[in-house]
Order: sequence, then structure tokens, then C-alpha cells
Amino acid sequence: MGFMNQAKDMYKLQKQAKQIKKELKNIHIESEVDGVVITVDGEQHFLDVKIAEAIAGDAKRMGKAFLEAANKAIKKSQTIGAEKMKDVMGGLSGMFGQN
Repeated sequence: MGFMNQAKDMYKLQKQAKQIKKELKNIHIESEVDGVVITVDGEQHFLDVKIAEAIAGDAKRMGKAFLEAANKAIKKSQTIGAEKMKDVMGGLSGMFGQN
């Protein structure tokens, strides 16, 4: 493959990656553990935290639930992001003759 074709392909992959980044920003993922609901976007930015009144007075329980819910939300977000980027990354390795 000539240099110009590789440059065009690289530009196309960069555009696709930017588009996916935009899409990820608009994806909202919710995770709930023991009355704590965490919402993150596809870029792993926290958007919202809700805490049920039933556990609001129990700092230890609330802290544990918060951490678990946050970790679950981030993991879901990473999985979605990886799935969306799979095609772009596949195209990148194909450019350099890898399978």
C-alpha cells in the first residue's frame, strides 16, 4: 500500500475515532447498588449520583455501595467503549499488515 493510501486510511480512522468519542459522550450508563445509583457517560465521566434515603444515615454502607456502583458503571462504560473502538483498531492493525 502506498504512502498516500495509508495517509488517507489514517485520516479516515481518525475521523471514525472522533465520531465514536462523540457517541460515547452521549451514552449514559446507570449502575445501582444498595440504593446508590451512579450515572456515567461513555467517557467515564460521572453525571449523577442518587442516594436512597434509607441508607443516607449509614456512612459505611453508603460508601461501600457508592464504590461498588461506581466501579460497575465504569466497567460497563469501558466495555461499551472497547466494543465501539474495535472496528477502528482493527482497521489500524490492517494498515500495518497485522491481523
